[in-house]
Amino acid sequence: METVVLKVDPTNPEPDVIRRAAEVIRAGGLVAFPTETVYGLGANALNADAVAGIFTAKGRPSTNPLIVHVPGPTELMPASDVTEVLNVASAWPETAARLAARFWPGPLTLVVPKRDSVPDIVTAHGPTVAVRCPNHPVARALIRAAGTPLAAPSANRSTELSPTRAEHVLKSLNGRIDLLLDGGPCSGGLESTVVDVTSEFPRVLRPGLITVPMLEEVCGRIEFGAANGGIARAPGQMVKHYSPRTPLVLAEDADADHRRLMELGLRVVSLGYDLIYDYKFISDDPEEYAADLYAALHELDNGRYDRIVIEMPPDTPEWAAVRDRLTRAAARE
Repeated sequence: METVVLKVDPTNPEPDVIRRAAEVIRAGGLVAFPTETVYGLGANALNADAVAGIFTAKGRPSTNPLIVHVPGPTELMPASDVTEVLNVASAWPETAARLAARFWPGPLTLVVPKRDSVPDIVTAHGPTVAVRCPNHPVARALIRAAGTPLAAPSANRSTELSPTRAEHVLKSLNGRIDLLLDGGPCSGGLESTVVDVTSEFPRVLRPGLITVPMLEEVCGRIEFGAANGGIARAPGQMVKHYSPRTPLVLAEDADADHRRLMELGLRVVSLGYDLIYDYKFISDDPEEYAADLYAALHELDNGRYDRIVIEMPPDTPEWAAVRDRLTRAAARE
């Protein structure tokens, strides 16, 4: 298979480009497309065979569920109208309605009871479905043109670094997917926050760009982490995830660890904002850091180094998503 790459205007997507991508989706194919978080790999969420293609292309385990993307509100469809969500959800809890009204379209995924029309392969055979309305003109135009919700994980091989640019997608999936819409870099840089709203109190399953204090403003009490045992309700739960090929070292003192590894004869580079040794600069602002993290790791994961050293950012709510991704990226098999 040859992956076709089409340039698309990220703010005003060309109708003919979107139409061509939608035809691929309707035919059961795979299309990579930009969102405000990372590039997604989309297929018709209601077509089990098409969704199976996602798992094959990514080498993704069947126990790892997918997020279903819906187009969300327009001028003619206010945020309070959940018609499109209810095509995949069997219920829409009041907490979900409040969170969606506040944060959709945007980087928030809500876990709700699923309809029978959603294939089991999408939900890892679980009773719930993860739903998101992306805040990106290309993503929303594609979903509307395809006329179906899209199951769409990040557009990369399983456990590898998520892509925030089209070239990252090609590096991982060239020849394994039908079409790539190149809409330039993603603005957010990290995957969405995932919140399970099926129990008494909302539960954060994956931290993201929507922080816990932001959620607490809407919901009050928030709980954390997946319930013990059972079927995974959302992606991003694996211990090792979002990983460069070059081993990642998390440090409290990056300069000291950098020096120690160099003394062992290793080729080392550090990623940070206030370091002494060979390093790539990254902002000390949490939003800017998140936006640049994957792109920086893609750049450093080039075969020239034996280790990438990163100093862990502060353990505060605004850094929670970054710390989560770094911890999983550095995990051993």
